[in-house]
Amino acid sequence: MSWNSSGPSNNNQNRNYTTASHSFLDLLKKPIEIYLFVDPLCPECWSLEPYLKKLSIEYGRYFTIRPILSGQLATLNKDKFDKPKQLKDIWEKTASRTGMSCDGDLWIENPISFPWLASIAIKAAELQGKKAGRKFLRKLQEYVFLNKKDISQEEILLDCARNSNLDIDEFKNDLYSSSSKKALQCDLKLTKEMDVEYIPTMVYFNESVEEEGLKLSGLYPYEIYVKVLEQMLQKNVPPAQKPPLEEFVSYFQFVGTKEVSVVYDWSLEKAEKEMKKLQLKQLVEKVPVKYGCFWKQI
Repeated sequence: MSWNSSGPSNNNQNRNYTTASHSFLDLLKKPIEIYLFVDPLCPECWSLEPYLKKLSIEYGRYFTIRPILSGQLATLNKDKFDKPKQLKDIWEKTASRTGMSCDGDLWIENPISFPWLASIAIKAAELQGKKAGRKFLRKLQEYVFLNKKDISQEEILLDCARNSNLDIDEFKNDLYSSSSKKALQCDLKLTKEMDVEYIPTMVYFNESVEEEGLKLSGLYPYEIYVKVLEQMLQKNVPPAQKPPLEEFVSYFQFVGTKEVSVVYDWSLEKAEKEMKKLQLKQLVEKVPVKYGCFWKQI
């Protein structure tokens, strides 16, 4: 599915790893912008994390990511919020299928009270910069999928903001401001205009070419994301060299075995083995979760 676009605006995002073989201009102009339609309570959006990390490391010199909050989960699952067992099953099945842990017991033990507030909080965090917004979104996902926290409670959101190194006073003010609400409404409007009916959805735009955007809805093998990127660039591009594992962990600070496995093209067993080597060096701490484990930088 595609549509005409005058082209989205460019913005600089997270640092990406590059090698000396890439030209200076490659680093300055990123011709592709990816609109990423997500919902903080969507387990499939959480499952996309390993692929987003790998894509950013290998090809981040060519694109920026703009997260758009779709509100799709709250809209589509209004009835399911009254059926916690059903939501628990969806989460557990997604975790088993994708390898990214989701603890569905949340819906039995500590269900989300006001799903909209989590989305507004992300827009409040974004007012401190795109990078701050991305970091906060990731932290929220960790809180909800791994720690079974009700991320619609103000004290949980403030704790999450602290752990994302946000300015807490600013975040508190923005959480209930009209600016955050308007920003969320803009995202919901964009979701409707672009006919996004499923999350996660990625829409690729090439700013240097007057072309339609390319839309990918759902989860795909990693190669598909690369193929679409090359199609939009109209050329084949080599992946950047991966950073040493220690540097990867130092940058992201909290990563799952699944994420390490995907980024480095290792089996889960090999990824765990390599992380245990860092554990022996006392560089990381193992954090067991319901499905698999995560690793926290010490």
